[in-house]
This record gives sequence, structure tokens and C-alpha cells, in this order.
Amino acid sequence: MLRFLIFLVPIFLYGDSLKSLLEFASTNSDLVVSKTYSKESKKSLVDARKSAYYPTLDVGAFYQNLNERTPMQAGDIYSGYAKLSFDIYDGGNKSNLLSQSKNEHKASEFDLASTKKSLGLKITENFFNIKSLQATLASRDEAKKSLQEQLTRMKRFFTAKLATSDDVDRLQAAYDTNIFEMESIRLQILTIHKALELNVGKKIISLDKSSFKEYAQSDMQLIDSTKSLMAQKDALVDGAKSIDSVYYPNIKVEDTYSAYGYNNTDALHPKGLDNQNKIMLSLNMRLFDMGTVSKNKEALMINSQVVSTQVAYAHKEQQMQYELAIIRINISNIKIKSAKSALKSANSAFFNN
Repeated sequence: MLRFLIFLVPIFLYGDSLKSLLEFASTNSDLVVSKTYSKESKKSLVDARKSAYYPTLDVGAFYQNLNERTPMQAGDIYSGYAKLSFDIYDGGNKSNLLSQSKNEHKASEFDLASTKKSLGLKITENFFNIKSLQATLASRDEAKKSLQEQLTRMKRFFTAKLATSDDVDRLQAAYDTNIFEMESIRLQILTIHKALELNVGKKIISLDKSSFKEYAQSDMQLIDSTKSLMAQKDALVDGAKSIDSVYYPNIKVEDTYSAYGYNNTDALHPKGLDNQNKIMLSLNMRLFDMGTVSKNKEALMINSQVVSTQVAYAHKEQQMQYELAIIRINISNIKIKSAKSALKSANSAFFNN
């Protein structure tokens, strides 16, 4: 039992660092797993589109029975066949579908990257919010001790007729308000802690101290969510092109080999061929469809314009947020400098006294 407790102690001694939480969430968060599956699905579709360029091989069989036999035809015919097909020209349909799938896969990759970064930002924000609230709670706890001492002392003064009931009530109100604020902070910590566990995807016992290095980045880079929209727009354009391929000639060659067998035959109902190889070259081209295909293409092109407008908006929004972020960073640096000065002044006053 003692050995078990010894092995169990490190679990509670060491908390999760911000780095470990980010690394775990990048592969295990439900949001990341969902986006990963979506990306793999798009990749499989790309592979399927590539396979469409190869010839296809089909096999089949049939059995035919005639109750009233047709002259010069056997009553029972059964056959097995193999058919090899190859599209010589399809108006660019396969190439456009492949390009569409590649762009959809590219969009899913950007979605995954965007989700990881957005999730990492939420985790980082929650992590340091909890740390900040814990520090505030610790200061409130110190205030609680101080107020408790003052309240006890003031009650003694009141008993000795050296203070009024107003003085006691004022300290009691301050003490009770501090208790209420401490409980409110604990609720905030619990709420953010639960959100952190949800984002990370695991139970979190405690948090270690963590810090990060400042990264100097002067130029704005396009975010992944905008890149995803751009890839989606390209995919819609490719889809429109693939629909348009129906107006071009579609040329296909097929080679079918069949083997036949017969029953219920006689002189008037003889057997047919034992086997046959048939090669067929076909051409198909849409001449008129009341504008069905062209309207479908038009709908996709309009959707691509919708996404294009979203891309323009997202780019403007990012530029705005980038400019505001620079200002917020400068203000935060001033706030940090002010806090350091206040701490230095407080320490100087404390030690001098």
C-alpha cells in the first residue's frame, strides 16, 4: 500500500504546464479530431478522383428463360461476361473534379490549422485568466485575514466602550463583502477551469507556472480561416467547370467478352455463339436541356462570388484586428511597466519600514 502511495504522489505534485496542454489539445481535442477526420475524408476523395483516370473492369452474368420459345433461339440462355471501359475524352470533367477535390482538401487543411490555432489561443487565455484569478483570490485571502483581525480588535474596542457599533458594522460589511467576492472569484475560476478542460479534452488537476517569449512579427500574414475560404472559392469554380463538361463530346471505348451456355434446344431452337468479344466506341454530347446545366453552373459561380466577398471581408477584418492588436500590445507593455514600478515602490516602502 505504501509503495502504491509513493507512485501516486507525483501525480498530485506536478500540474499541467501551458505547453503540455497545448500539445495534448493539438491531437486529442474533440474539435481537432473532428477536423482531422474531415481532412482525411477530403484526402480520400482526392485519391478517388485520381483513380477515375484508370480503366474500369466489370464482370456480370445473366440467365434468361423463355416460356414460349422464340424461333431460332434457345429456350434457356445463360452467360458470364467481363467488360473493360475507358474514357478517351470527357470534356475535362475528371480533371476539374480532381482540382475541385484538391481545393476542398486544401481548405480542410487550413480549417484544421485554424482550429488548432484558435483552440490554442482559447487555452492560453483560459490558462492565464485562471492564474490571474488565483492571484486575486490569494490577495483576497490575505485581505480576509487582515479584516478578520481588525474586526476582532474592533469588537474588543466596542466591548470596552472605545468604539461605536457603526465601526464594527463597517468592518463586518467589508469582511462579508470580501467573502462574497472570494466566492465569486472561485466560481469564475471553476467556470474557466471547466472550459479549459473542454477545450483541452482531458481532466486537469492543477496548473504549473508558465510563461512565453515575445515573438516579433512586423508583417501581417493571412490567417488560415481566410485561406480556407479562398480554397473553397476555387473548389466552387472547379465544380462549375466540371458541370460545363457535359456540353463537350464524351468519347468512351468498351471491350466486352461474353461466354454463353444453352438449355432447352432443338433443331428449331438451336444454340447460339459459345463466346463473343464486342468492342464499342461511343460518343455523347448534350445539345439541349432547357438550360439546366448552364443554370447549375451559374448557381455555383454565384456561390463562388459569395465566398469571394467573404474573403474580402475577412481580409479587411484581419487588417483591422491586426492594427488594434498592435495598440493593445503597446498599452499592455505600458501597464506592465506601471505595475513593475508600483511593485518596486511597494517593496521599497515595506523594507524601509
